[in-house]
Amino acid sequence: MKFSVIIPTLNEAKFIQTTIQRIRDLDRSAQIIIADGESSDETVQLCQKEKLEIVFSKRGRGSQCNAGAEKASADILLFLHADTLLPQNAFELLSDYFSNEQINIGTFRLSFDSPNPMLRFYCSFTKFDSMFTRFGDQCIVIRKSFFNEIGRFPDWPLFEDVHLLRLARRRTPVVSFPSRVITSARRFKTRGIISTQIFNGFLLLLYLFGVSPTLLANWYAIKNPQKLSLHTLKKKALRI
Repeated sequence: MKFSVIIPTLNEAKFIQTTIQRIRDLDRSAQIIIADGESSDETVQLCQKEKLEIVFSKRGRGSQCNAGAEKASADILLFLHADTLLPQNAFELLSDYFSNEQINIGTFRLSFDSPNPMLRFYCSFTKFDSMFTRFGDQCIVIRKSFFNEIGRFPDWPLFEDVHLLRLARRRTPVVSFPSRVITSARRFKTRGIISTQIFNGFLLLLYLFGVSPTLLANWYAIKNPQKLSLHTLKKKALRI
């Protein structure tokens, strides 16, 4: 079975080579596509040295993932974050699951590159399928035909993964593959675990109530979300 791994990048020079090497160690035949959104660091140059396929699009994971999918030659697509490592048995597991034609989409379970007990507790919920427990950092794996059928990712800078998974659930179960990706805990380390979880959860609720993902992405980009009070967020949300 052939796989296309699509990696949206934006200034990921620190992580991208490690992520690429893990994929190559697991499956040399996997197609790796870098979908870059205007990186200003050495990300593109490093990927060029690795002789990878690189596509360029406007910034935003939705747009970047769609641009990468256009170049994909395999029937099974993996949308992998640049700071996330696939599990050792990833491709064997996916070959087994997708040999069943009834399986169209799934995600891995999550782990972080940190031993923090709170993060481990958070990760324990990722085996359950809901819009509060499944996200793109778990690596969305989907049949290309099904991806096109449900309309691909929306052209959004945030929650494009939540939207795609919601579309998929209307038609088919989203499988939880019994193995864990390892993703960077850098944002939790920078912003604080509890404040980051509260902030992310509140943004998700605003999205579900119809607030623009573009506006939410601007708030998400704030380096210290704890400085943006819930009162301020509520006032802004009510004006939309």
